[in-house]
Amino acid sequence: MNRPANVDVLLQPRPPSPLQEIRDDRFERYGVRLLLKRDDLIHTNVPWDTDLLGPVDLYPPGNKWRKLAPNLRAAVAGGYPELVTFGGAYSNHLRATAAAGRLLRLGTVGIVRGDELAGRPLNDSLARCAADGMRLHFVTRSAYRDKAALPALAGAEGAYVIPEGGSNALALHGCAELGRELAGVCDVAAVACGTGGTLAGLAAGLGAGQRALGVPVVGGGFLGAEIRSLQAAAFGGPAGDWSLAEGYAHGGYARVPAELALFAADFESRHGLPVERIYVAKLLWALLALTREGAFPRGTTLAAVVTGRP
Repeated sequence: MNRPANVDVLLQPRPPSPLQEIRDDRFERYGVRLLLKRDDLIHTNVPWDTDLLGPVDLYPPGNKWRKLAPNLRAAVAGGYPELVTFGGAYSNHLRATAAAGRLLRLGTVGIVRGDELAGRPLNDSLARCAADGMRLHFVTRSAYRDKAALPALAGAEGAYVIPEGGSNALALHGCAELGRELAGVCDVAAVACGTGGTLAGLAAGLGAGQRALGVPVVGGGFLGAEIRSLQAAAFGGPAGDWSLAEGYAHGGYARVPAELALFAADFESRHGLPVERIYVAKLLWALLALTREGAFPRGTTLAAVVTGRP
């Protein structure tokens, strides 16, 4: 499969994503300043060759790009013909990998949790993956746990394997750049967490006196150990000051109860920007709740990472 002529442009580091200050009296009355780190806009100022690449609105933005880019460079450098990765039915990571494969002309295989989905019409997320050329392979939830065996079962031997959520040692180095972009501009950098890779890298890139705060979008209390393991693999041990704010998963991954949907719609109305529901809405909800509880001293500047768009 021929590679795009401007593959270097595709894989070059992105310019820093913009910071947007949000004037919200719900934070300001507690003396807390809120900034949004707009990683959902990470690629909008890159001069894409749309005749070659197709619609750029499908290009993987945000923390998915930060985690994927180092792995894509490794896959291209190693001459791998395709990528294989894992995710649930609404995985943004699967969508990002499929889009990246299309643009790099790499084959992609997505191993999807839940074999009951195989006989159903594809949801919008999986349909987008298929439209970008990803071959979907559905497995039972029990089989999904043994990820080492799944590429062979999916007929993807010899593919470059990217872990669920894109979180591995290479990905953390990509996410550390996010921390470096925020060095010196905030006291607390907060991000919603699925697999913990973005938080692990973000914390490593922050400067002295700053800390990273993760808001898990899944319950279970397992992320702390995952983050420590990821940092050990990427940096040889703990890196940066980080903590987790548990209890804001709103019922679990991809669950958006009515009160969360109303909160997100209200935030959109107040500030004229879209709020992604599965990650970003839970992050903003948690930051407001923590502010009201007095978790942040007066004078604190929060930077909330907007990891994607609706």
